[in-house]
Amino acid sequence: MKLAILADVHSNLEALTACLDHARAAGAEAFAFVGDLVGYGPDPAAVLDVVAAHADAGAVVVRGNHDAAVVTPGADTMHRVAEEAIAWTRARLEERHMAFLASLPLLVRRGDLVFVHSSAERPADWTYVTDPLHASASLRAAGTRYVFSGHVHEPILYYTAVADRPVAFKPVPGVAIPVPPRRQWLAIVGSAGQPRDGNTAACYAMLDLEAERLTFHRVPYDWSATATKIRAVGLPERLAHRLERGE
Repeated sequence: MKLAILADVHSNLEALTACLDHARAAGAEAFAFVGDLVGYGPDPAAVLDVVAAHADAGAVVVRGNHDAAVVTPGADTMHRVAEEAIAWTRARLEERHMAFLASLPLLVRRGDLVFVHSSAERPADWTYVTDPLHASASLRAAGTRYVFSGHVHEPILYYTAVADRPVAFKPVPGVAIPVPPRRQWLAIVGSAGQPRDGNTAACYAMLDLEAERLTFHRVPYDWSATATKIRAVGLPERLAHRLERGE
């Protein structure tokens, strides 16, 4: 089975559509969305409609900190631009969208796979897994061979090596990485809707369970259309600028 994992869509419908189309063309048979479906972008309702339809079809969906902030004001302390985008988002969602976000779990286990937005150690703390120490804590708490996360917005892969200490590996887009289950693997799949590594292309990853291979993908999309919509609806200029520069 081929499983496509997306994170940090952030109300970016163009990026979401491009990633889903790419994944299906590459043979994806299942999907997982590891948090932050909303926030920052101009199409929260449309994005939630797409993800909810996938959830109805069996996709894994977990809650991110922006999702939590929309349904529970004060649940997370954010910078001013993020808080402004959250308030804007909340005002544009229907009751069914709010109910969907409120229903999302912080962590999902499926066999030897764990899906969580931040760290499996304390998911509600929204810890940024940015180094081997935090990766080790998440892997230890998960207790599974594979952990898939978002939150950081840049793709990176951690794997256990000597004495089970994780090592960081920077994936090359489109190049399959062997991920045999004799090790533990923590993949931060990058952001579909707001990449921050200087590359405007959307991120997602594909796990081929039968072949035991993981591929990180970058997908070009019409970021200019999304940036134009951000400006048109009155969201902060910085959010459009970030998409244009991938930062």
